[in-house]
Amino acid sequence: MTERKGLKKASLEDWHRGDIKSALEKAGWNLSSLSRYHGYGHRNTLQTALRRPWPKGERYIADAIGIDPAEIWPSRYQGKDSIQARKGHRGDVQRKAA
Repeated sequence: MTERKGLKKASLEDWHRGDIKSALEKAGWNLSSLSRYHGYGHRNTLQTALRRPWPKGERYIADAIGIDPAEIWPSRYQGKDSIQARKGHRGDVQRKAA
């Protein structure tokens, strides 16, 4: 059976930080611009979500990419109730204008 290209397998392994940053860039964002968009004074605020669990920041990043945070950080959401796993800001983040 041939492997499909472009589809990411469901995995219990968290995405690499570089993969997250790359996905954000493909969506027209970076962590600094996303932090400013959400009103944070420091441009590195959302980098916290890359280092440790922070549901609100994870939601902002995942919304910008267009997926659920549990797909990016399965280890953080494994075994949690679906309501708790989706806790955090649910605001839609639109693609940044080019």
